[in-house]
Amino acid sequence: MTLIDVRHVTKIFGPNPSRALARLKSGASKDDILGESNHTVGLYDVSLSVERGEIFVVMGLSGSGKSTLIRHLNRLIDPTEGEIIVDGFDILTLSNRELEAFRRQKTGMVFQRFGLFPHRTVLQNVAYGLEVRGESRTEREKKAAEWVATVGLAGYEDQYPSQLSGGMQQRVGLARALCTDPEILLMDEAFSALDPLIRSQMQDQLIELQARLHKTIVFITHDLDEALRLGDRIAILKDGSLSQIGTPAEILLSPADSYVRAFVKDVNRARVLTVDAVMKPPHLRLTDETLEQALAEMQTLNTDFGYLINAGGYRGVVTRAALSAAIANDDAPTVEQLAVNSPSIGPHASLAEALSATLSSAYPIAVIGDDGSFEGILTADRVGEILTPREDREAAE
Repeated sequence: MTLIDVRHVTKIFGPNPSRALARLKSGASKDDILGESNHTVGLYDVSLSVERGEIFVVMGLSGSGKSTLIRHLNRLIDPTEGEIIVDGFDILTLSNRELEAFRRQKTGMVFQRFGLFPHRTVLQNVAYGLEVRGESRTEREKKAAEWVATVGLAGYEDQYPSQLSGGMQQRVGLARALCTDPEILLMDEAFSALDPLIRSQMQDQLIELQARLHKTIVFITHDLDEALRLGDRIAILKDGSLSQIGTPAEILLSPADSYVRAFVKDVNRARVLTVDAVMKPPHLRLTDETLEQALAEMQTLNTDFGYLINAGGYRGVVTRAALSAAIANDDAPTVEQLAVNSPSIGPHASLAEALSATLSSAYPIAVIGDDGSFEGILTADRVGEILTPREDREAAE
C-alpha cells in the first residue's frame, strides 16, 4: 500500500522560478538555465511512490537532487510545481500548525552530521522530540531510555555528544528519530560521515531494527553498495531527474540507461544478488504419485527428472530412468525410495553461497522456502550468466 506519492515534482532555486520552469519545459537543459538566469534546477518532473513499511533508497552523485527530494517529504522545501501526497493527504495544503503536527507525529529525520544538541546528554537528546510534544519528564525519559538501550547505548545516558564516537553519536540520532514513533523515517546520508566499519555496523543495526519495527524509511545515499544492501527498492537520480526505479536485482540486471549501467558495472553481483532474484520457474514437482503417475508426468513434460517434496519436506531428485527400471522390473518401491540426494538452497541465499552448490550438483538445485515450498530451480549456467557482465558475454560471442 502506497504511503508516500510524489507526483511530477519540480524544484527550481532562484528569484523567478516560474520563468525558469517555462524554459525548462520548452527543452532547455539544467546547465542552460543556470547560465541564462542563474537559477538552479534541483528536481525536474520527479514522480515516485513509497510503499508502507519498505526501505526506499534514493541515490545519485552530488548535485543529483536526492537531498532536495527528501526535504520535500516533510516540507523543509516546497516544490515549484507538483504534489506530495502522504497517507492520502496533500501535505502542500497543510497550515503551519498542521505542518508542525505532521512533522512531530508522522516523520522523524536522521541527518548526516548527527544534529545533536551539544549541551544535552544522550538521554536528553533522545527525549527532545517528546519534550517538544509536551510529554511529562518522567514519561519521556522512560521512553528515551528504552530507545537508548535499543540502539546499544545503555549506560551512556548521561554522556554528552562530545564524549561519544561518531558511530555512537549517529546511534543517538537514530534513537531520537525513533523515540517519537514516527511512521516515516527520513535518513539523509545518515551513515556517510562514518568510518567504513562503523558504517557497516550501522547498516546492520538499521536492517535489524526494520525487521522488528516495519517503518517506512526513505534513505538517501551516494553509495551504491549501501543502496543495494539496504533498499527494498532504489531510485537513481541524475541532474534532478529520475533515471530508474527498481529492486536491487532489477537495477543490477536491467539498468535503464548508460548512466545506471556505469553505476552498476563494478558491483560484486555474487555478494549482492540473492537466489530468488535469478531462479527459474519450478521444475516438475512430485508429491505422493505412484511410480506410473510420476513417469507419466515426466513423459508429458518431456523431462528426465523431477523434484520430490512431500510431508517430510524436500526429499531429492527422482529420475525417469529409475522409474522406468523399477516399473519394468516389477519392483514395488515408493517414489521416495527412488529419490537421490541433491542439494537445495533457500531463496534468500546469496549467489556466492549458491555457486558451489550448483557446480557440485548433477541437477539444477531446488530452491526451497522456509515453509518447505518448492519455489524454483537454479543452474550453474544461470549463475554464470548473471555473474558475467553483459558486455563481457557479448564480447565472448
